[in-house]
Amino acid sequence: MHHNETVTQNAVIKATNLRKRFNLEAGFFARLGRYVYAVNGVSLVIWRNETYGLVGESGCGKTTTARLLVRMYEADEGEITFRGRDGNPENVRNLKGLDFKRYREKVKYVFQDPARSLNPRMTVYEVLTSGARWSMKKRGAAGKKILREEAAAILEEVGLSAADLERRPAEFSGGQRQRISIARGLLMKPDLLICDEVVSALDVSIQGQILNLLLDLRSSHQELSYLFIAHDLKVACYFCDRIGVMYRGEIMEEAPAAEIWKHGLHPYTELLFSSAGKILKEGNASSSPAGVVNIKSNTTDTEGCSFASRCQYAQERCFKEKPDLRSVGDKHLVRCWK
Repeated sequence: MHHNETVTQNAVIKATNLRKRFNLEAGFFARLGRYVYAVNGVSLVIWRNETYGLVGESGCGKTTTARLLVRMYEADEGEITFRGRDGNPENVRNLKGLDFKRYREKVKYVFQDPARSLNPRMTVYEVLTSGARWSMKKRGAAGKKILREEAAAILEEVGLSAADLERRPAEFSGGQRQRISIARGLLMKPDLLICDEVVSALDVSIQGQILNLLLDLRSSHQELSYLFIAHDLKVACYFCDRIGVMYRGEIMEEAPAAEIWKHGLHPYTELLFSSAGKILKEGNASSSPAGVVNIKSNTTDTEGCSFASRCQYAQERCFKEKPDLRSVGDKHLVRCWK
């Protein structure tokens, strides 16, 4: 993706050609040379106050991509550039010490399962502020008071009340716990919130409430952008401005959400739409609907198109030559020979 420098001013984060492989048999007796190519040359840009959706089935590499951005995993190759609201671009892979800590305040990660990501021994106040306390310590008692006021305000903004600060996460429902996770992410006023399958563990009735909350937060926080990771393309089209459809470590198609909804071009995008709502969660192979499988990750660097073996339109060329992600219209990119 090539953007001239003036346009890049508004990019919150830009990833170029990210690659990550994992050793298939990790551990002392691992046979060397067998790898899973989890992320295979991914490039994307997220603009200020934009919601970018990364969509695909379990195992496609979307969560790994997100974790490379916050350096939960270190990329093998590629660049990540972050530009916060102070305007200075930073090379994320080189950040160390305090600079890295500050970056982690500006790019926050909200996990899929709030029951596992919230410490049950902490009060809600401790959950919200555990990451913020190191930067408030220097301000003494005044800093403590400010932090408490900010925690109460953010809790009310996500639909809970200041009185909930002293309760523990176990006292709340799944939807309320996800609100607490979102509040924790927002407390340090981040530039980017990474939402990793944040609604998929919740009841369908609650999913809409959480998505609408996130939309409201984005309109009230003009500086905030989202990276929204999902396996349901229809949900992503409702919620996101722009979508990257991912398969086996590669972006197969990228376009504005309305364009994907009306004119999705890649055969894999077609498959995702036809099976939306039925797509497998990890490890649920027995209830597989026709045409939808838990995708096996690439254990070899494939020669041709990585979707060719599942594609109804595949021809000889598709198995031999890898298509590039190329432009087929305004902001619309597709990786397909068709």
